Amino acid sequence: MASPLPWLCLCFAATHLAGAGDATSTEERTAGIRGSLGLPPEPGQPSTALEDWEEASEWTSWFNVDHPGGDGDFESLAAIRFYYGPARVCPRPLALEARTTDWALPTSLGERVHSNPARGFWCLNREQARGRRCSNYHVRFRCPLEAAWGAWGAWGPCSKSCGPGRRLRHRSCQSSFGGTCPGSPHEVQKCVKSRCSGCSSDSCGCPDHILLGSVVTPSGRPLPGARVFLRARPGTVATSDIHGTFWVPGVCAGSQANVSAQMTGFSAGTAQAHANSSNSAVVTIVLKELGKPYLVKHPESRVRETGQDVTFCCKASGTPMPKKYSWFHNGTLLDRRQHGSGPHLELRGLRENQAGEYHCKAWNEAGAVRSRAAQLTVLAPGQPACDPRPQEHLIKLPDDCGQPDGGPAYLDVGLCGDTRCPGPVGTGPRCGDAGSRCCSVLRLESREIRCLGYVLPVKVVAECGCRKCLPHRGLVRGRVVAADTGEPLRFASILLGRATIGFTSFQGDFTIEVPPATERLVVTFVDPNGEFVDSVRVLPFDPHGAGVYHEVRALRKAAAVLLDAERGGAIPLGVAEEAAAAPALGELILPPGTFHHPDGRPYAGPVEARVTFVDPRDLASASAASSDLRFLDSSGELGLLRTYGMFAVDLRAPGSTEQLHAERAAVRVDAEHVRMPGHAEALALWSLEPETGLWEEEEAEPGGRGFRREEAAARVRREERAFLVGALTVRERRLFNLDVPERRRCFVKVRAYGTDRFAPAEQVQGVVVTLLNLEPAPGFTSNPRAWGRFDSAVTGPNGACVPAFCDAERPDAYTALVTATLGGEELEAAPSRPRAVAATVGVVQPYLERLGYQRTDHDDPALKRTGFRLNLARPRAGYESEARGPVYPWRRLRDCEDAPVTDSHFRFSRVEADKYEYDVVPFREGAPASWTGDLLAWWPNPQEFRACFLKVRLQGPQEYMVRSHNAGGTHEGTRGRLYGLRDTRSVRHPEHPGASAACVEFKCGGMLFDQRQVDRTLVTVTPQGSCRRVAVNTLLQDYLARHPPLAPDHDDPAAFSMLAPLDALGHNYGVYTVTDQSPRLAKEIAIGRCFDGSSDGFSREMKADAGIAVTFQCREPPARPSLFQRLLENPESALGDIRREMGQATRDSRVVQTQA
Repeated sequence: MASPLPWLCLCFAATHLAGAGDATSTEERTAGIRGSLGLPPEPGQPSTALEDWEEASEWTSWFNVDHPGGDGDFESLAAIRFYYGPARVCPRPLALEARTTDWALPTSLGERVHSNPARGFWCLNREQARGRRCSNYHVRFRCPLEAAWGAWGAWGPCSKSCGPGRRLRHRSCQSSFGGTCPGSPHEVQKCVKSRCSGCSSDSCGCPDHILLGSVVTPSGRPLPGARVFLRARPGTVATSDIHGTFWVPGVCAGSQANVSAQMTGFSAGTAQAHANSSNSAVVTIVLKELGKPYLVKHPESRVRETGQDVTFCCKASGTPMPKKYSWFHNGTLLDRRQHGSGPHLELRGLRENQAGEYHCKAWNEAGAVRSRAAQLTVLAPGQPACDPRPQEHLIKLPDDCGQPDGGPAYLDVGLCGDTRCPGPVGTGPRCGDAGSRCCSVLRLESREIRCLGYVLPVKVVAECGCRKCLPHRGLVRGRVVAADTGEPLRFASILLGRATIGFTSFQGDFTIEVPPATERLVVTFVDPNGEFVDSVRVLPFDPHGAGVYHEVRALRKAAAVLLDAERGGAIPLGVAEEAAAAPALGELILPPGTFHHPDGRPYAGPVEARVTFVDPRDLASASAASSDLRFLDSSGELGLLRTYGMFAVDLRAPGSTEQLHAERAAVRVDAEHVRMPGHAEALALWSLEPETGLWEEEEAEPGGRGFRREEAAARVRREERAFLVGALTVRERRLFNLDVPERRRCFVKVRAYGTDRFAPAEQVQGVVVTLLNLEPAPGFTSNPRAWGRFDSAVTGPNGACVPAFCDAERPDAYTALVTATLGGEELEAAPSRPRAVAATVGVVQPYLERLGYQRTDHDDPALKRTGFRLNLARPRAGYESEARGPVYPWRRLRDCEDAPVTDSHFRFSRVEADKYEYDVVPFREGAPASWTGDLLAWWPNPQEFRACFLKVRLQGPQEYMVRSHNAGGTHEGTRGRLYGLRDTRSVRHPEHPGASAACVEFKCGGMLFDQRQVDRTLVTVTPQGSCRRVAVNTLLQDYLARHPPLAPDHDDPAAFSMLAPLDALGHNYGVYTVTDQSPRLAKEIAIGRCFDGSSDGFSREMKADAGIAVTFQCREPPARPSLFQRLLENPESALGDIRREMGQATRDSRVVQTQA
């Protein structure tokens, strides 16, 4: 069944656009359309999409939410925001560009259209010429870049001449496009003059008047025991009672006195009293629970020249809002008297010795938080930031361009360093570097490589230099499925913090564009039907812009247990389904009379309690666990937790959607499950803060932190077992954890490669590496658990460093299982059978022996090869083999991140080894910033990547290599010139041994880099061996016939040729097209659909009978007699054949050497 969401969007779009009376049309205002739709530039001018606009704005991706059926084509901005998420288009777009899916402008087609950047674009069929209908359009918007604040001005005078007052200072928003800056342009500071003489109404009082007040939470729950203060009276003037109320006699009714309240565990609150009669006043003071600070903006690395200025910015949030900041340089606290204690650090007239790492710390009453380190590079006079000489970057040439010995040949095409250039001179202090520049390609050179039978063109980097940086846009895509059945979680709300940014699709898919300056991407998925626990995930992403794919497993809520609020009850934690399995780990105790409404009113009646437990005794449960088991320690740094189990609590009245609170709950843990030394004393209850994804220790009452051992007298009918009891309060937070902080921590270095040759030039970015800390091996004091924590990291240009527990004294005290995935594909680990080889695994001996590396199929070859186990042996001082990885001490994260590829590391490789890609213009898909503008670039737009695949069926007894040759087809500047080659080996259908299929990538048709003319790529698909085309998809054949011209040599029976379609055809044509902001994600999703043979599915199992574009019949070549048999039957002929083959090999060798 088709998804109802697009129909909902289209109805919304039509309603939204119906009254757009202020829009322009082609007949009314042609000039307006030229400006908003962006006509192509004059010949010789750069594209408006990349260069012609001011630096203060940029284009979005292309959007298409409607097809031109019914009344026409409606591309409503409201529908685009609903379907793609509100963050994909800025609040106030500057302009709109619309083109057909054939990349034509509406003016060139003579179609009457309407556009408005604030509303969208629409074309009505009734307004077109007789017999014509609207084309299918897609649109994009021009959005302003973020505005930036200027420097703060001087403080103004104090508002009072005596006593307490306040003073202001101002700042201006620096924006050339009328944008707004986040935050306030004013800042207030208290100021105190000399004490005022005389008597005022709030200091001397009114004896017959009274102040009545209450202290409550934001939800209205009363707070007893709060201390109340008046500014003009010293000390506490009242304390709130059990109902949260208080009264203060002698306060004048009309004084509008400022009243404040304080309470342990809450931030201070202040409110102004208001008269409600001639002799009484009322006030309500709202106190918020203390919330630990968290960073919303981290300082960013900068490059400057000697004498320039730089500003680092740090911003924290929390309850109360942090106002005190400290700055550190290379770990040393900077003098607050010189640099202040604000969120900005300004350094003027830089010197070389000021280079290094800078980080900030922010404080409030609940704790501290430390930012990530930013690197400041200070260049000496004349020192270039970007080396004009390119670095080495090897690409593999096609097999028929290989070495004389048959090995693969590589070519150095050059690479510009991934470095920033100095910021612009003369700009004022600001948090962002407007118009920042990066080391990029300035000039390419064309070369030719002579292969066997043809000449291969290639472009290599000739010169590097500083140019405007391409924006880094971290992108996360994935799918949310049920952990038990695998069914998609449809139309679930996606929250970043407390803000909804979109919804999952009918198939559970989602796309999230990572906000700038994000350190931890914390996302919550909320099931609209309430069947699943809210899934809070910390999703690793690649800050360099490479897309990352995640599969999120949602935990189905446990069955409801019906309780009586007047009697309470106990709910087991971790009950096994089978009676013979292990007993419950503990139980949640809900005493009688503990239930309340959110506003504090007691609740009496039946309660439906659902307590869903994540049991660490089950290894499979780790994939459904929430967050990433991290917390902020007392110094503001992230620490690691080791879990004994997580549980989600859902308390409701039957038939109600309102969540009930439980004030005096408790958790009882069976001490038999806590055996490791020190863990019983360190075990604590933690609750998850969904906005930060961090766990915070519960403290239900003063001194109630942690667990206590239950006294024997309290254990009725349980004398044979001991229990640990911890207090718990169930309010807004519903996810809890039984955890122990762990201090023995390390990082593990992992790299991913394109093939099992593990060549440094074939490293793959965007791979999600997951490390699951297992429980101690047999023979150690252990707990009956399978796992203790999990962590994930994403490979970048230099691999990934994954946190883990480790031990220096006993190598096998901690063990781990490590896996890696890329877009749903599981990567293979380096082999260990029959024994681990240092050169293959990537770790030197004898450290490799101490780590005990074993791939998952080490003991059973039938098992998967997609992971490895190891002992987490911390490196020991004085051992040379352990000093350079792959395990690094916790404080040596920078050494791990910067380690060269020659240092020890663990390895994964892609299973799809029989795959080859060649681009004439080199581009690293894992590093979008490596894109170079050229007409022969495979990807013509660095902001949007469109991947196209053709599904080819091969009928024959084996698997076959299939090549797509992609050359210019209709563009005058590229016609006949090569874009690139793609080789793919077909995959057998599991149920049809005589058939296989290949998903072959081809270069999509469309606009090229110059944005002036489309090119329908000339695609030629040729299988190896003796294959003959026997069938072409009838829909595809009809489409190509209706969109001439036909490709040259389209009648060749040994190949299939076409001019690539400009429309995004679907599985009914055997064509699979996906557009994304990440080239790798676009390709992975398209391949998954191609394997599945559908336009919205995903599979890694080839279905060779679904969604086929072209079919070939392949014959097995006749078997050639062995050399020994030929010598016996005809010695003279056999020897002649040997001489001819050796002579040909010698000539081929000389040709290759001459080319080299």
